[in-house]
Amino acid sequence: MLSFDNTGIAYGNKSDTDLKRACYLFRIMSKPLLVKTAKVMFRIAHALHIPFAWAVKPHLYKQFVGGETLEDCLPLVRRLEKYNVKAILDYSVEKIVSEKYIHHPMDEFVMTIDEAAIDSNIPFAVFKPTALCSEEILEKAATGNLKSANERKEANKFRTRVEILCRHAFFKKVRIMIDAEDSWYQSFIDDVAEEMMEKFNKETAIVYNTLQMYRVDRFEYLKSLYERAREKEFFLGIKLVRGAYMEKERARAAALGYPSPIQPDREATDRSFDEALHFAMRHVDRIYIFNGTHNENSTRLLVELMQRYGIEKTDERCYFSQLYGMSDNISFTLAGLGYNVAKYVPYGPVEAVMPYLIRRAEENTAIASQTGRELNLIRQELQRRKKEA
Repeated sequence: MLSFDNTGIAYGNKSDTDLKRACYLFRIMSKPLLVKTAKVMFRIAHALHIPFAWAVKPHLYKQFVGGETLEDCLPLVRRLEKYNVKAILDYSVEKIVSEKYIHHPMDEFVMTIDEAAIDSNIPFAVFKPTALCSEEILEKAATGNLKSANERKEANKFRTRVEILCRHAFFKKVRIMIDAEDSWYQSFIDDVAEEMMEKFNKETAIVYNTLQMYRVDRFEYLKSLYERAREKEFFLGIKLVRGAYMEKERARAAALGYPSPIQPDREATDRSFDEALHFAMRHVDRIYIFNGTHNENSTRLLVELMQRYGIEKTDERCYFSQLYGMSDNISFTLAGLGYNVAKYVPYGPVEAVMPYLIRRAEENTAIASQTGRELNLIRQELQRRKKEA
């Protein structure tokens, strides 16, 4: 069985200082009360315009973020390249509430596509839909409640912006991923993503949509999407993740009195995720799979399926990915064996990236085994180095 326990491989790119910082941060994330307190403090500081970058950048940014600008990330791209690990530069700005703030994210997303086009160690571009349109308009579009001409205009602007990015990626020959959002407006994003795949994925997968497999409907959606792709003769680009908004989704469903869209437990989510991997690999002639997970079992499963179906390690139809600063034991082990591996590297201004960082902390707190695994491996590596010193 493929092992992810070699800490020398996992952390060969990290200094002792890096590991001690990581150990400190994961200890904090193992304590739910501390994470909740930090979240409240951030919101207060943000509301009162109190500077907090000085406290965030030496710790959280160093561990989980590439920098504030695209240029800040490039030294990291080169460091990862030495270990056969690629990078995906994710401008992590979301939840745009005003039209005047949309132009900068659009420009930034175009820049990431341009950079990927000239840098072989950046295999994908990515964007969040809520950076291009307000949640209110996305929700109204998803529920068929675009009542005014202006609302319909805003929804069409979103579709146009997505097409501009996908078309630019198509001409630059860069694969581009559309991140997933909250379930109550994801259907509109799905519709737009399907349109883009049908337009630009005729010869290969350029556009990828993201499926959050902790949702009860996603496996059936994947199967129906495959049938559409087969009928319309285009390739599917599918990024599989477990999901990032579980507590929020359940709370909203309970408050509004509709069935929760989230799987009842972790085991059901794991089954759904792994079923999607099996399905994708059975239809790998039409489905390009991006396996975005920190789960070792699901990672091993894709390795086994690639072997079963005779898929080479470097086949572009199969990618493995983990977030920067997490699960290095998976990323660097696979990369050392020759598989396609890419780290998701968020970047952007501190205030804009903080929601992303808080979400990561909450995810790790919710999955105690994940945080415990990270801590144990880091401690093992520090002890190993101490003995060898």
